[in-house]
Amino acid sequence: MLIDSHCHLDFPDFAPERDAVVQRARAAGVARMVTISTRLDRFAEISALAEAYEDVFCTVGEHPENVREGLDIDFDRIVGLANHPKCVGIGETGLDYHYDGAPRDVAERTFRTHIAAARQTGLPLVIHSREADQDMASILEDEMGKGRFKAVLHCFTSSLRLAETGLALGLSISFSGIVTFKKSQELREIARVVPMDRLLIETDAPFLAPVPHRGKRNEPAFVAATAMVLAEVKGVSLVSLAQQTSLNALRLFSKMTPPAAGEVAAE
Repeated sequence: MLIDSHCHLDFPDFAPERDAVVQRARAAGVARMVTISTRLDRFAEISALAEAYEDVFCTVGEHPENVREGLDIDFDRIVGLANHPKCVGIGETGLDYHYDGAPRDVAERTFRTHIAAARQTGLPLVIHSREADQDMASILEDEMGKGRFKAVLHCFTSSLRLAETGLALGLSISFSGIVTFKKSQELREIARVVPMDRLLIETDAPFLAPVPHRGKRNEPAFVAATAMVLAEVKGVSLVSLAQQTSLNALRLFSKMTPPAAGEVAAE
């Protein structure tokens, strides 16, 4: 059993064959998929998609690339939407200094609002962090001091220092297909030191297809390729890696119903 802890099934890339994409994931042993919100104003579509498939769940939040001056990210609105029975997390949210499309003070304020919502709801925060290690670590340490919250550093491509900070604060770390790329040896070394009970896997589909699918549109079924590489990095069997990362995902996204025995095999 595998769990794709981060994908974007609502994106138009999947619209022509969404049913087929979900079926291929099931055939590949993917028992649960978390489709991640990038825009609050699209939550109705995202939650409807989760409702349509028993094995798909969702989050609520505003991606940092979509944050802009004057955008009202309301704490009460996030908390209210998070009550949806298939909403299992808050985000994705965070800081992106690569594209730097949002004023940094606005991005930070929005990020802290999402953190407060995660703390209030008890749902895990899904964190996007790109080229913002120092500020990310500072905000996480500051906010954790105000009250603990669960979180995952998704699609991790940052420094060992940020990984160590996140782990010290109790966060999980998720790796995408990037960890399979030939030039990602440094990232594989970071994955090697992440404790097995904090490790998650994801596709971030439709982006970042892993080897041997690189260059194609990514989809949840391809999470198996990432799992194979991570199993080799960690020196464990694919079965052990799949079992542990699935347990980790179910523990983090604790509102997500676990699959019934034999659910995947029955597909």
